[in-house]
Amino acid sequence: MRLRRPRADPTDRATDPPADPTRDGPWLVVGLGNPGRGYANTRHNVGYLVVELLAARIGVAWKRHRTGRADTAEGRLGTPGAGATPRVVLARPRAYMNEAGGAVAGVAAYASIGPEHMVAVHDELDLDRGRLRVKFGGGDNGHNGLRSMRKSLGTGDFYRVRVGIGRPPGRQDPADYVLSAWSGAERADRDVVVERAVAAVQTMILSGLEVTQSEFNN
Repeated sequence: MRLRRPRADPTDRATDPPADPTRDGPWLVVGLGNPGRGYANTRHNVGYLVVELLAARIGVAWKRHRTGRADTAEGRLGTPGAGATPRVVLARPRAYMNEAGGAVAGVAAYASIGPEHMVAVHDELDLDRGRLRVKFGGGDNGHNGLRSMRKSLGTGDFYRVRVGIGRPPGRQDPADYVLSAWSGAERADRDVVVERAVAAVQTMILSGLEVTQSEFNN
């Protein structure tokens, strides 16, 4: 969870990624969230929703990773026979947000995947509900999951798919807001942006950052 109100991210600008991000695989796509049923329908767990839908789309099942610190699902993106079908490892850390980095680093090390082939999908307070932004590198903007990943990986140079959840109403504490459940009225917006985030991850891996930003950043 967030322990402070995030400030505007001064690094939320174009950062040069590796020259050809689609050239080699595999990729690691991390959905940030908190484990357990009590958190399943909270705003902070939108990253889980994205990787779960992506796993369903490519027809792969979840299992506990050998490290014991994450659930993973592995498969390929794209249509067989239609060109490159890069292998992807999807991950849901079994650790809470502020310890997610260790779980991510363990899965990445086991699969020999570097940060330049890593996509973190996470909730973003500073984007209105239903908006999406894709970028490479940048700061943590108060997000404990990103901060933990940066600490464990030794770098923040990985791709991010930022899923807008909007600011809390009135004077509600942001930490309480992100850990509260989506209202019925919000779920339609949530479902739409989760669908778009899945498409953004696929486009990022298959076509690269520039194409993805042009199509999905709104």
